[in-house]
Amino acid sequence: MVGLLTFGMGKLGAFTIDTGNPMEALCFGSLISAVDPVATLSIIGSPELRCNPLLYSLLFGESVLNDAVAIVLFRSFASYYSDDIPFSRSTLTSAILNFTFVTLGSIVAGVSMALACCYICKHTHLKHSPKHEICLLFLFSYGSYAFAEAVSLSGVMALFFCGVILSHYNSYNLSRESQIASETIFKALGVVAEYLVFLFMGTGFFTGRFRHWNLLFILSASFFCLLARALHIAGISYLANIGRRQKISRNMQVAIWFSGLRGAIAFALAQNMPGPHKDIYTTTTLCICILTTCVCGGLTEPMLEKLGMKVKPSMFSTNDLEMPIAACDEPQVSSPREGGFESSSFQRRRCSTTGSFGPPDVERPHRGIHRFWKDFDRRYMKPTFGGQGEGEEEGPYS
Repeated sequence: MVGLLTFGMGKLGAFTIDTGNPMEALCFGSLISAVDPVATLSIIGSPELRCNPLLYSLLFGESVLNDAVAIVLFRSFASYYSDDIPFSRSTLTSAILNFTFVTLGSIVAGVSMALACCYICKHTHLKHSPKHEICLLFLFSYGSYAFAEAVSLSGVMALFFCGVILSHYNSYNLSRESQIASETIFKALGVVAEYLVFLFMGTGFFTGRFRHWNLLFILSASFFCLLARALHIAGISYLANIGRRQKISRNMQVAIWFSGLRGAIAFALAQNMPGPHKDIYTTTTLCICILTTCVCGGLTEPMLEKLGMKVKPSMFSTNDLEMPIAACDEPQVSSPREGGFESSSFQRRRCSTTGSFGPPDVERPHRGIHRFWKDFDRRYMKPTFGGQGEGEEEGPYS
């Protein structure tokens, strides 16, 4: 929607872009639709905000998966635009088919690499050597990225699904030392990388590295982003609520819409925009990133308060707060202290009894495909690749 609206404005002569081929505008639409997970979750995930766990989970899933999808979609559109292929209806169809093939292939590559790593860690004695466990995690993760890129797939998409599988199975195979050390190391590397990207964005804005700025394009693109996000969140939430027990409320939809911060991924992709109008797309993306981060990020706390998206400590009982460590997948324990939480990560601990974030609740029966997958996963996958299978003790250290 953003790409086509931008192309339409260019056709009307509002600003100078390629009006002969919509692929350039679609490239911009794909990159600017990526919601930045670090900028969003660093605010929503702040322990002082006590954000609703469901809202946090939805924003986390959307923002992380959006990065991979945006990169694949951007590369698909850019490849057809860079090859000077005359635009036709078949061009767009071919680009969408290429996107689908790359997405599915990247998922298979990432999942295969991750399962191989899980199998090795499950059926060997690497627990006695934590340093080799961490090295194996790093090499297999990077291997999924390198392999996907080598065969013209998406390395980021493969790496994302590799991480999902490793988190689901391999965390049970690691020693306690490796669990704590690997989480700290990878988080530190991620924070350093994000800081460098935002530093690059800030210096680019204030040092005059970019020459071409168009205020009308910046305002138009910002409005297009807000409009397209609002329409899609309302429509997708309506469809999702048809089959959900816990509905996505109207206030939560507004919070999701407001939390659509753009950041590192959008700006990095803008640096690779094809065509002669790269500079104007880059400056527009940079302004949208700064605008959403400062304005939306700064108003997040009062917005959550107004919409009732904060979790009150009284919602959980003392027994919930003092639950045993074995009930959760992460080695973090909380206890009540003056009506609050001693551990800031309590709300986002994923409990093995519910698969959700927060204290364990009464487990609800699964039905249909979900029940089939849960049974298959528990009986066959977890005993082979790691996890709590039949006959095993509960907890990540079993």
